[in-house]
Amino acid sequence: MFAGIDEVDWASMEHAYGPADDVPGLLRGLASADPAEREQALDGMYMAVHHQGDVYDCTLACIPFLFELVVDPGIHDRGSIVELLTSIGGIDLDEDDDEDFDEEEFDEEEIEGAANYAMAASAVTAGAGAFFELIADEDPGVRLTAPLALATLHSHPARVLALLRERLPVEPDEEVRLALVEAAGRVALRNRPLAGQAADWLSRLAAEAYSPALRLAALAQLARCAPDALPGDVVRMVAGLLTELRSTPGTAVGVPDPVGAAAQVDEPGPGEPAEERGAPVTLVGQVRALSAAESAGRSAPWTADLLRTLHVGLDDRVADRSALLIDQLRSPDRWQRIDAVRMSSGLIRAWRGSYEELVRLVGAQLADPEPRLAEAASHMLEELFGLAAPAADALAARVAADPGSWVKEWASEPPGLGSAVKALARLGDARVVPALAAALERPEVPHDVGFAIGYLGAAAAPLAGVLRRRLGGLDLDEGVYDRASPLLGGLTALRAGEAAPEVLRVLRGAPEYRGEWLRTSALRALGSFGPAARCAVPELRALIRRPGTPAATEAAQALWAVEGDAEAVLPVLIEGLGAEHAHERRAAVSALGGLGAHAAVVAPRLRALLLHDELWLRVDAAIALWEVTGRTEESVPVMLAAWEMNRHVRVRVAESLALMGVAGAGSDAAHALRAELASPRRHNAMDGGYGSHDTYEDEKLLVLCRRALREVTGKGPTT
Repeated sequence: MFAGIDEVDWASMEHAYGPADDVPGLLRGLASADPAEREQALDGMYMAVHHQGDVYDCTLACIPFLFELVVDPGIHDRGSIVELLTSIGGIDLDEDDDEDFDEEEFDEEEIEGAANYAMAASAVTAGAGAFFELIADEDPGVRLTAPLALATLHSHPARVLALLRERLPVEPDEEVRLALVEAAGRVALRNRPLAGQAADWLSRLAAEAYSPALRLAALAQLARCAPDALPGDVVRMVAGLLTELRSTPGTAVGVPDPVGAAAQVDEPGPGEPAEERGAPVTLVGQVRALSAAESAGRSAPWTADLLRTLHVGLDDRVADRSALLIDQLRSPDRWQRIDAVRMSSGLIRAWRGSYEELVRLVGAQLADPEPRLAEAASHMLEELFGLAAPAADALAARVAADPGSWVKEWASEPPGLGSAVKALARLGDARVVPALAAALERPEVPHDVGFAIGYLGAAAAPLAGVLRRRLGGLDLDEGVYDRASPLLGGLTALRAGEAAPEVLRVLRGAPEYRGEWLRTSALRALGSFGPAARCAVPELRALIRRPGTPAATEAAQALWAVEGDAEAVLPVLIEGLGAEHAHERRAAVSALGGLGAHAAVVAPRLRALLLHDELWLRVDAAIALWEVTGRTEESVPVMLAAWEMNRHVRVRVAESLALMGVAGAGSDAAHALRAELASPRRHNAMDGGYGSHDTYEDEKLLVLCRRALREVTGKGPTT
């Protein structure tokens, strides 16, 4: 084995962590009889030789030796090596990308990397015939990984599809049978001319008397590759299959302790070397342990993956997806309900729709004694803001019943509010006030308490006294920003003018470390107090004597709110228009807009900014220009152009359009607003990522779009 491995000049090559002269040892480690050594070697391959999917010269040099390992029945864990080869060679190379490739646009390293990907795909594809033999290998782990390798890498997809169909009736392992079905869906996705043929087979599998797991897998792949071929009663079918799976003998409906299960997984069994227990922790091992813990207690751990695949395929069929999740949330199987909560979060985050019943059932999980289910539900509701209203009573009951969860402690970060407390606060529900009051009495105030108070409005007024007391008692040392920030945020939200002396003390005593941040927070608090902060006027006037600094702009804005002296603040804000950083110029622009007609003299300067390279600055300037002149003809085109260029600017634009009243029938503004309301997908939905406020921002956008149209027509939109 490994003939010629020592003739390869490994030392001249590199991987992610330097010279590749350790690669022969890793390859030999993959062939070891010691499970711990094999795991370490596989970890090294992924961490260095194929780091984050990269392909190096040494990766290419490994491919023949990896194939040699894969076809040797004496090698253990060959399924892992099949997966590694699939990852190395499974880069999609689009012909259009090749046609458009311009070497001048890329540096030498990027060109070399692209060439390595292409060579890896070519080399693994050239050897992919070996996977045909592995489809019937004695090792179930090999049979589990071979179908996807064939579907991804083999250059004759029709042969692959035929083999998958031939193998299914004789394959004894249920999980491998599911892999065969998944591979058929992959073939159809990668080779559209075969989609019809694959869909016909999958439709028969879904309809005939196969196991419920196989039928569910077939429906999931149909949703991926041929959603139009799904049966009209797919929701009823899936609900029935899930019921069958639950009623299968041996199916557990509770959730055993995964810690105990994981411990059993780690304990060496008969014939296993005891040294494995003391083996170094590897990334591959950690992933396996997490997977084992997640699967512990599940009789069919693959069900969640099948359902996720089905949901991805159903895409914008929100009503069908909601109905499926509602059925899951009513299941006696807690694991199915945990999966349903997670998938519900993904659905609502990406798609607009009517979710009242779904949210109500998620709220019902808060009372479940299984902590992971209740925690998953509270985390989901936390992200929903106003959409969590159907679960308000359940949230209030959860908060009242579990004071220990009001604040979460972290090892290396400041404490934060528990998710149920945040979710209830974001609904503006006064029943959360006792939890916030208790949080404010803790030695270290949770970092996010100020944000929570901001959603409550007048209901949080009783908290002003403790906020003021805690702020007044702070030592103004180097760490004061972290302690003062949540208190200042709460006072700002409450516009608690009686706290002006305490805020002024912080402003005057801000230390050098993070002093600018602390002064900004204090100035915003004083500005929110308005005339009630008159005691701060001398300090504010002193700060505006240093124009062109962030503190001067913030102080000018606060001084305008407190005293309304446009003559004093206008020169400072005009100076801020020339700040070096775009965000500082934006602050000055917004402050000038707040002066309204008092800042009409700056209209030419704002007009010039309509052509600035920075999109957000252009939008701010357009809005401020309207605020100081009262004219919309120059501002609206800039705002609508930004609307099309950057979806994240739409909330700000819609808010201003609603105030401007320019969305008359047939206008460009009305067209943009109606198109947004007609879209089923959230404007800020991202594939593979999300922000904690995405749903809130999108729901806010919808409200503003309707308001903008209503302000002009006097009635809501018809969409």
